[in-house]
Amino acid sequence: MKKITIRIFAIFCLATVLFTSCEKFLDINPLYTQDAENYFETPVDYERALTGAYDLLQSSFITVWIGEIASDNSIAGGESVSDTEGLHEIDNMTHDAVNNELRNVFRWNYAGVTRVNYIMENKNKLDFEGKDQIIAQAQLLRAYYYFELVKYFGDVPLVIDQRLGADEVTEISRTPQAEVYAQIESDLTAAAAVLDWTNPVKGRLTKGVALSLHGKALLYQNKFDEAAVILDRVIDEGPYDLIPNYEDLFSVINEGHAETIFDVEYSGAEGGSYGCLICLEGNAAPGFHGIRQYNGPVYGDGNSYNMPTEKLYNSYAAGDIRRDASVLDIDAFIAAQPNSSEITYAKGGGGHSGYYNNKYIKRQGEIGLPDNDLTSPVNYKVIRFADVLLMAAESHNRASTPNDAKALAYLKRVRDRVNMPEITSGGSQLTQDIWDERLYELACEGHRFFDLVRTGQAATEIDGFQTGKHELFPIPQVEIDLTGGSWSQNANY
Repeated sequence: MKKITIRIFAIFCLATVLFTSCEKFLDINPLYTQDAENYFETPVDYERALTGAYDLLQSSFITVWIGEIASDNSIAGGESVSDTEGLHEIDNMTHDAVNNELRNVFRWNYAGVTRVNYIMENKNKLDFEGKDQIIAQAQLLRAYYYFELVKYFGDVPLVIDQRLGADEVTEISRTPQAEVYAQIESDLTAAAAVLDWTNPVKGRLTKGVALSLHGKALLYQNKFDEAAVILDRVIDEGPYDLIPNYEDLFSVINEGHAETIFDVEYSGAEGGSYGCLICLEGNAAPGFHGIRQYNGPVYGDGNSYNMPTEKLYNSYAAGDIRRDASVLDIDAFIAAQPNSSEITYAKGGGGHSGYYNNKYIKRQGEIGLPDNDLTSPVNYKVIRFADVLLMAAESHNRASTPNDAKALAYLKRVRDRVNMPEITSGGSQLTQDIWDERLYELACEGHRFFDLVRTGQAATEIDGFQTGKHELFPIPQVEIDLTGGSWSQNANY
């Protein structure tokens, strides 16, 4: 594969990417370089550039951490409160503009944006069969990266179809989030018009991803009427369905099942390092979530991060199989084993709840190499069909002309799968029932904090949450400094 030396290939990855870790991000080999201005000469070059844009998806594991730890679902855990300090700050709602995890979210997603913009800047340089598919996937990727950015930070700089030089950074302003959402919707509409429901290449994005993400973006803007129409298309026209057994959702051997809409693919055969988590080809989350110094059956040992709370465990109704599929009660599990006296584990100094994330956890049959802490092959499920059903239910229930009958039908499909009784409420009570169902169905997947914020429940459910502040995370201070201080910080940080 050709190595690309990019003159300026980042916006706000800037000093963080450009001047410190660009070799990791851009895969530069000084012995084999090619000028970026003359790169796109063959269809293969476009395909390789698209692969580079996909590569930043692998940073998505961080949303599993922050989306749960910032909520009432999990505590940070880990070895100590000073180990991955940023996660503990987020857990305690004491985070500020100097936070490594939030900085990673910012720069990793902008790295993805700029890789897409590099393609789009050169989209008319060469014509060839299949280019429309590449461009559509690139637009979809850009929409996803910007959605993550606006979801975390609100107003963010919107740069489309161009690279920026370092001297241009100070001229860029934060764009109102309504305009960012408008671009997201535009990219997703364009992508959905070109892409098919299926893609022969595993892990590549499809029409279903574009429509589902579009529906989610509309839901986050409270555009319920529009969201209902688009999400209905996914349900009615798409090839998706709930799989019969909820416990099979997160196993490696069942990946690619009918419920999969948008998975981030990971490898269990290629590693990286703790010093560059973005360089990983494996999913770091299962290893970080694993049981500390564990010696026993089923599971592998890990680092005891992102530990579910007793509140989450106890929120499930009796008989709801999703509780144990989502949350591992380690002491109960050990007590149920025939050799329980021989099973041991350790508690980390960063906090111990007694519970582990059972969806993204290291299992003995899913241990990657060479470093099994960092190379799990378990995919990250960005959007699955149950999420679409629940988003559609909420959209119909909260529409200008509510259709509670349809909302109830979608809710019933989700609950029938796990043999839970039918809900018959309506109006605002149905709204709350749908929100609660999202908790039970999607726990430990990284949705909870953002669901609580967008539905106005965060201040009630999250200890330390300050209304008017914590709805958004702070813009990393290093990024503000790189603009010469021209950006304002989010309110109350």
